[in-house]
Amino acid sequence: MSQDQDAVFQLKGSMLAITLLELARYDLARLERQLADKVAQAPKFFDNTPLILALDKLHDASIPVDLQKLIAICRQHGLQTLAVRTDRQDDMTLASELDVPVIATSSASGRALEPSDEASQGEVPRPSKVIHRPVRGGQQVYAQGCDLIVIGPVSPGAELLSDGNIHVYGPLRGRALAGIKGDGKARIFCKELNAELVSIAGRYKVAEDLRRSPFWGQGVHISLTGDLLNIHRL
Repeated sequence: MSQDQDAVFQLKGSMLAITLLELARYDLARLERQLADKVAQAPKFFDNTPLILALDKLHDASIPVDLQKLIAICRQHGLQTLAVRTDRQDDMTLASELDVPVIATSSASGRALEPSDEASQGEVPRPSKVIHRPVRGGQQVYAQGCDLIVIGPVSPGAELLSDGNIHVYGPLRGRALAGIKGDGKARIFCKELNAELVSIAGRYKVAEDLRRSPFWGQGVHISLTGDLLNIHRL
């Protein structure tokens, strides 16, 4: 994208990273025009691109954001919003109503707390989120602050998101994104790898890449080393 002083957003990404769209100004009409211009320049630039929508860089934080319209504009141009990054409570509330995961910024968490004696002995892990049914196309399941376990198949078009690990005891044909808040130690396990996309801490592979693996269609364990996703047979 050319350096435009009037640009309302900035896109940040790399070859293996989920795209981050940082809004500088809340101007939906201008955003739509600039996204349309980008698509006109490169029609395949956005093609179901996973997106983190960042609202914490807005110049005027007092302006209310119509999150539903904003996500719809992004979707119209091929950007699929996986999560919203914000430090404003109104945005968090809207995201929750739309079933969109929220990545809170450091300013949202306030000052650091001194660890208590109990905490210093180790945190009590949160129980895993367990889904005892198939996850159908178009459904999104998010496990906040814990692992996600799906006992059954995950259909094409379905989406699994977890702050921790993801376990699928069945065929994985949709998308699985583990460690979405940056946990590079998160892992993905499934009994049958037929996924549209797998991701750990923002590093991802799509089906075209996954099919090159000798373990395509088999039970696998996926981990992250640096920027490289490693696929091993279970």
